[in-house]
Amino acid sequence: MCRHLIDDVAVGWDELGTDLLDNAPPALVAALTGGEQWPSRTLDHLITPDGSLPVRMSVTDETADKQDMQWGYVLHKEGVEVISLLNEDIGPVVSWDTDPRTVFNDHPAAWSSLDPAPTIQASRSTPPPSAPAAALAKAGTPRPAARR
Repeated sequence: MCRHLIDDVAVGWDELGTDLLDNAPPALVAALTGGEQWPSRTLDHLITPDGSLPVRMSVTDETADKQDMQWGYVLHKEGVEVISLLNEDIGPVVSWDTDPRTVFNDHPAAWSSLDPAPTIQASRSTPPPSAPAAALAKAGTPRPAARR
């Protein structure tokens, strides 16, 4: 994943495609893509204001605010650290074996460095996530159903 996302790209990504799923089980690929396939596309036709060649953007603690970055992702051996740059300096790690169909809360404040990655409980019509993803989900107290 590191090679594909970081090492093999000159500047950055315009769109990530289904080539990220090349070695995934066919049933999982079908569930995630609806059976469609498309390639990842790099940022190729960039033009800089001064006409120089575009270069990969480096994000550091000092430059993140100036670049209006809201999210940061750090690839670790054990998973992807997701950092809400608006609220935290570090974030929870989503394990590489997390089911990719897992739904996560996308509110930046939910990604606290002190808690596991915030998953959203699936509706009853949605098949449950695999056991590894379910084990990673933070156990919450269920709310009783409203009665009329």
